[in-house]
Amino acid sequence: MLKNFWYALEFAEKVTRKPIRVTCLGQDFVLYRGESGAPVCLSDLCVHRGGSLAMGSLVGDRIACPYHGWQYNPDGACVKIPANAEERTIPRKARVDSYPAVERYGMVWAFLGDLPEDERPPIPVIPEHDDPSFRAVHFEMELNANYERTFENVVDASHTPFVHGTSFGNPDKPEIPAFEIRSDDWSAEADIFLSPPPPKGLWGLLAKRKPRPEYVTVTNGWYLPNVVKLHVRLPIGDMLLYDFNIPITQDRTMVKIIGYRNFFTGGWADENARKRIEKILVQDRPVVESQRPELLPFDLADELHVRSDALQVAYRRRRAQLIAQGWWVGGDDIIATEGPRRNATVIASPTRRDHPELASAWVHKARNGGKPDEPARRAQ
Repeated sequence: MLKNFWYALEFAEKVTRKPIRVTCLGQDFVLYRGESGAPVCLSDLCVHRGGSLAMGSLVGDRIACPYHGWQYNPDGACVKIPANAEERTIPRKARVDSYPAVERYGMVWAFLGDLPEDERPPIPVIPEHDDPSFRAVHFEMELNANYERTFENVVDASHTPFVHGTSFGNPDKPEIPAFEIRSDDWSAEADIFLSPPPPKGLWGLLAKRKPRPEYVTVTNGWYLPNVVKLHVRLPIGDMLLYDFNIPITQDRTMVKIIGYRNFFTGGWADENARKRIEKILVQDRPVVESQRPELLPFDLADELHVRSDALQVAYRRRRAQLIAQGWWVGGDDIIATEGPRRNATVIASPTRRDHPELASAWVHKARNGGKPDEPARRAQ
């Protein structure tokens, strides 16, 4: 799992004035909107006794822990301890991690890492979101698979004739012509020619009026750390799926999808579009959940690659570079102690760089705590 990136954590309409918990990179976060409507993302762990802030309530822009009522500002600092007399000073280390958060393209994003603003990778651009000719639908599904497996699955064009059969690919023409990749430091995409099956159902009714092409152009692309795009140019119009493969843990992934189409743009066709998205995921699910090894190998030579795997190979090479830079979640990000459920992930936030004198503020115990004579390690 990669840190130091913007992660789309939730559909924007689900983030309200009622706090909610989301999990990414093995860590729990709380999301809510401040009084201005701007999203806020904090670590979902009260520093006092480990209460879940997502179970708390809002007091203006502050979130109050449900256990003892400690109130935290959006910057993570505790500003009120109800049990204290008013004249008592709040300890400076009474704070939680606060992560930069923005709303964009119908999603709430949080930067999960401690890089300063001018060093952060960009949020991927989704131009269709602001194009009035497109209509969007949302869909989500949890898979018992590693997010890199679900991520690579979408950019793997050669699996479509076999996993998706006549609903998406064409088993009679599975060949993938050579294609070229367009890439930069944070993304890669390619235009790939695929033989299409005859469209069915509602879409097939309109397609009957148009000649069926021998090939359609499909643009597959990935955008670090976990976003993939599938752009299919159909005889009746364009369909684009943006998949946000959210790593809940190493072996569980929440896939959230925004699907755009510039045909059948009335609301009456939304449910049909969702069902088509669901069908694709349901077909992919048993395959990616049964892949071995469950985690993507670190060594490029550990799996056999052919020319049609070029997009996956490009991702793995860039991934290796970022791992070498220290962007892989591990080491000081993992808190480990003895006993069952002994590991916890804590991603350092930019606030830690802003307050280096408060290093002792961010003390986090693993889920079962530590031995009586063994203090919790600090994630710094």
